[in-house]
Amino acid sequence: MDDLPEKKDPKRKPKSGMSRRNFLKISGVSAVAPFAAPLIAATSVLEVEAQAATGMQGPGKVPVTLNVNGKNLNAQLEPRVTLLDALRDQFELTGAKRVCDRGTCGACTVHLDGKAVYSCSVLAIDAQGHQITTIESLSQDGKLHPLQQAFVDNDAQQCGFCTPGFVMACKAFLDHHPNPTMEQIKHGVSGNFCRCGTYAGIRAALMQAAKTAKGA
Repeated sequence: MDDLPEKKDPKRKPKSGMSRRNFLKISGVSAVAPFAAPLIAATSVLEVEAQAATGMQGPGKVPVTLNVNGKNLNAQLEPRVTLLDALRDQFELTGAKRVCDRGTCGACTVHLDGKAVYSCSVLAIDAQGHQITTIESLSQDGKLHPLQQAFVDNDAQQCGFCTPGFVMACKAFLDHHPNPTMEQIKHGVSGNFCRCGTYAGIRAALMQAAKTAKGA
């Protein structure tokens, strides 16, 4: 019968080597072994990093005084806070916009001692003792500054997100170049980008503002 156990042959020699069962056991252990150490190591690294994160903290807040648009503004800020974040988050002066946050687009331009700077690249703590001017100071008694009016007259804005930075960059440029040529204008405000492509209107606005300042 096929289902009867096979009779052992006393003259038959035992098989050499290992059984299939033992081979599978050994194979399973060797397959897991290479991954065991890295797994344990990775867990240890994660535990160490978690402990370091909870134990390591940066410098705490310090008192900071900024002279913005002729007024002293006080706040408790961490040393890592940028001038842009301080203006927007602490003092609610939101004219300067955060776009690239890398000092390349110019949407966050403000004046520092009359010079156009990217406020995202200046630490608030380093801006102490300097005169900071934002676009909020340009219009007086509800009347637009001539440069702002020139932007409107020449349709020099579309979405308007980059406009405050452009206005501040143009204001600083005109303060130092009251009689600009078109070539000077192209070079002077090249650090600001407009994704809507209103450069022709911006240049025309600059020329108009320059003529207005001269009384032409």
